[in-house]
Amino acid sequence: MVIATKFGFAPDQEGRWTQLNSRPELIKAAVEGSLKRLKVESIDLLYQHRVDPNVPIEEVAGAVKELIQAGKVKHFGLSEAGVKTIRRAHAVQPVAALQSEYSLWWREPEEEIIPTLEELGIGFVPYSPMNRGFLTGMLNSQTKFFAENDNRAGLPRFQPDAMAANRPIVEALIDFGHQRGLTPTQVALAWLLHQKPFIVPIPGTTKEAHLMENLAAAEISFSEAELKELTETIAGMKVFGDRYTPVEQSRVQN
Repeated sequence: MVIATKFGFAPDQEGRWTQLNSRPELIKAAVEGSLKRLKVESIDLLYQHRVDPNVPIEEVAGAVKELIQAGKVKHFGLSEAGVKTIRRAHAVQPVAALQSEYSLWWREPEEEIIPTLEELGIGFVPYSPMNRGFLTGMLNSQTKFFAENDNRAGLPRFQPDAMAANRPIVEALIDFGHQRGLTPTQVALAWLLHQKPFIVPIPGTTKEAHLMENLAAAEISFSEAELKELTETIAGMKVFGDRYTPVEQSRVQN
């Protein structure tokens, strides 16, 4: 078992963990708390959850470097960091992995992020490879999000009109999968795995059947012609709605 966890948030005046804070003393306190709660001697992969504009990334990397030297952390990771930030952090403490959104529905990392990771030897861990469940084909414009911790209700792409407008993307995955005996989930995950050997997507699930469905994607092989067909089909479709609200968007790709 590999343990990955994050730091970078602090509570606001109302006690909600919404404030970015990556001051070195808080990073170390967060790690000490994690080690105690997890009952382990070290954390395998420690990510900064979001880049903190108020703390130079060199200070963040330096704090993690000290934790690595102390044997409390093994590897340093970033999340939703831009190219300049990645390079600056990597110069202080080698970055092992970047966790950022990447999928058939969000391919911006291909422009600068992935080439930079390949150059520096950094792994890429795409989160939300199924776009918070949309690419599974199980959501539609009638879907309601009732759970208090389900942020999809406030995201632009998960408004009813946007989900209806984006449905052709899902239908394309379904059609491609039907021809090969695959679910749309497996198609989307296999596509990611075919992009680069250092890509490890992290789909989330609470059901064993879905876990087995996800794992099966690692055994799927596409020919170059199949990859080209799938990639070009989805690339030719317009995506409606931003992936985040303006406030959340301001916290990514720094």
